[in-house]
Amino acid sequence: MDLGISGKIALVTGADSGIGWETARVLLEEGATVVLTDKNPEKLTQAAEKIGYKDKVFHYPADITSINDLKMIHQKIAKDIGKIDILVQSAGITGAQGLFHELDDAGWTNTIEVDLLGPVRLVNEFLPDLRTGGWGRIVFIASEDAVQPYDDEIPYCCAKAGILALSKGLSRTYAREGLLVNSVSPAFIETPMTDAMMEKRAEELNVSKEEAIQSFLDKKRPYLELKRRGQAEEVAAVIAFLCSDKASFVNGSNYRVDAGSVATI
Repeated sequence: MDLGISGKIALVTGADSGIGWETARVLLEEGATVVLTDKNPEKLTQAAEKIGYKDKVFHYPADITSINDLKMIHQKIAKDIGKIDILVQSAGITGAQGLFHELDDAGWTNTIEVDLLGPVRLVNEFLPDLRTGGWGRIVFIASEDAVQPYDDEIPYCCAKAGILALSKGLSRTYAREGLLVNSVSPAFIETPMTDAMMEKRAEELNVSKEEAIQSFLDKKRPYLELKRRGQAEEVAAVIAFLCSDKASFVNGSNYRVDAGSVATI
């Protein structure tokens, strides 16, 4: 399918692996020029080399919580490529975990800083680009946790709920300028972040990683109807659609990529 984004410039955060990397790959396949960014310079370089499309891939390390880092990569993008048309915000962390009474202020602050204020700062920096030309796209990666919070990761859930509010608010503010804003909420996708969670669970339960995954599905996510972890490319396909001309009447929406899950809370 031709998504109508050939020649567009996309910035993808959290792009050294997982959903961000897969999204960048799909956008490149559709003819976009893609800028990858993430915190670790070495991993980012490896991700850029792995993805191919050398003449259409640029990569600059940055921490999305740092205003100075964001200004720096913005200047580099403007100099080397031009103004971006598409922004995909995929960077994030699991953050502080545990029951509410077990969490401290530092855990809350760090999680909110990365998962909510980071995206706010990112949009603030690149919004002038996206408001230029009468066509633009922003896609935020939220989570199923935003609408069905879990008792052992409340800071992450709160941050992702904030992302849904941010996305909806921006969608109402800038739609008439041609800037469409949407979010995607995945559930238990196979990424480095959930790999780390499952490795920790395996160690705690003294079982294999595969057994930890199955027990997590059975006990923590029994309502995932497909009974498996999702794949990053399954999420990337939805993100790419929302970045495209095909989604020209989609604005302020939250697309759940979660195997039809519905939790009883």
